[in-house]
Amino acid sequence: MKILITGGAGYIGSELINFLIDEHQIYVVDSLLYDKISLLRYVSHPNFHFEKADVRDRMVMKKHMSQCDVIIPLAALVGFPLCEENPKDAIEVNYEANRWIANEKSADQLIIYPCTNSGYGNSRDGTVITEESPMNPISLYGQTKVDAEKVYRHTDNCSTYRLATVYGPSSRPRTDLLVNNFVLKAIKDRLIVLYECEFMRNYVHIWDICRSFKHALKHWDKIKNETFNVGNDSINMNKLELAKKIQQHVPLEIIKAEFTSDPDKRDYIVSSKKFYETGFECKYDLDIGIKQLLQMYSLIDVPWYANY
Repeated sequence: MKILITGGAGYIGSELINFLIDEHQIYVVDSLLYDKISLLRYVSHPNFHFEKADVRDRMVMKKHMSQCDVIIPLAALVGFPLCEENPKDAIEVNYEANRWIANEKSADQLIIYPCTNSGYGNSRDGTVITEESPMNPISLYGQTKVDAEKVYRHTDNCSTYRLATVYGPSSRPRTDLLVNNFVLKAIKDRLIVLYECEFMRNYVHIWDICRSFKHALKHWDKIKNETFNVGNDSINMNKLELAKKIQQHVPLEIIKAEFTSDPDKRDYIVSSKKFYETGFECKYDLDIGIKQLLQMYSLIDVPWYANY
């Protein structure tokens, strides 16, 4: 198939291409806002096609959408700090561009849209969150992603994912994601200060996310027109548990800041059982990801790769 990936030079996109490119023609549209070299490893592959453009450029998008069978819209301003600093761009890229894609797609085109389970906000009563749980975004980032998901859920031949907090190495590294950030702090400072360390979060390795897209294409009859939480249910843990896991790999002091609040208020336990029932299993656990991140940071000279 011919697959259009917007934002393909980003953290997930630059890895996802590697999982698809040997079997499919890959067309990438990306403005290269952050990283100019994350896609260099694909330039010699005959199935790789790239155009530097903004997802809001409708002439470019029409051209590529007209020739592709599958659309994976990854382009977004990711994370609540970046969206709060650029609210106009966040709304235009995260929501309006996706609404336009949904309206322009043909009836037979497939779309797999990655939302975020940060749209759940928090689960104050401690109940396990499923796809039927109400969405309660507590940031502009979460709101724009949830709004886009609503559009795709009312569009035929689409599936939406609610991704757990992703971790692991990428050609376009992210050091602001929680696991990645904690590992970096462990290396650089030998110290992690935890704010509201009881807050729960669900995690998933970036390669399992990439595998989930490949799984969807191979099992579209089970995936189409459905919404799925996509995470590793064996890694529902709080921040203190996460820090202690990293401590098994790196000498580390953990300090609990008892009287300081965390600006990121997400707190939830999420179930991906519905997605597992389609035949998907996660392969990469937290120990594997931490070891890979330690290797990655040993290669990176610039210590901070983030979206803000």
